[in-house]
Amino acid sequence: MASPDPTVRTLSAANAAHVRHGTANRQVAADLAAARLALYIKKIVDAAPPLSAATRDKLALLLRGGDPV
Repeated sequence: MASPDPTVRTLSAANAAHVRHGTANRQVAADLAAARLALYIKKIVDAAPPLSAATRDKLALLLRGGDPV
């Protein structure tokens, strides 16, 4: 299913072209994964109840690769 997000569509097309031509580009693939993850995170956060400042800080730390405990 095609994404309605123009950034994801553009990166997906670029990634597909690289793969199709045998010139896989890790940066394009990484950018595509990050764009898809950002959309998913936004969807989940939008559906969640309001978060406290402490919870937002824990989630931000987790995304940065730290230990949220």
